[in-house]
Amino acid sequence: MSALEELFAAASAARARAHAPYSRFQVGAAIRCDDGLVHAGCNVENASYPEGWCAETTALGRMISEGGSRTIIEVLVMADGERLCTPCGGCRQRLSEFASPDTQVHIAGHEGLRKSFTLGELLPASFEFGDGS
Repeated sequence: MSALEELFAAASAARARAHAPYSRFQVGAAIRCDDGLVHAGCNVENASYPEGWCAETTALGRMISEGGSRTIIEVLVMADGERLCTPCGGCRQRLSEFASPDTQVHIAGHEGLRKSFTLGELLPASFEFGDGS
């Protein structure tokens, strides 16, 4: 299985477990870190609609809580529908905490890869604290 196929399988499995009773729009995300570990997540909705969270946020939470590297080298987000399901603005910023502008973000549907971007293309002016130098 290729690296991209592994991300696709992880995102697809997570997507199938999404909790989306309100929108019925299931999303899965998978993150690969530089240590080779893959962390996947799904969207989780709540009756208090703004209190749910995105698949990318779940995957990031798993990355942190499961330990290992915190350096993301590749991301895949998948959902159904005709339009591309790219990370929302908040998730783009969350991803940028652990990834570089050159990190690949792949967008997929059930049929496979639809398009790839760099994180820098998706978030060209990210908010950064920097090291103060």
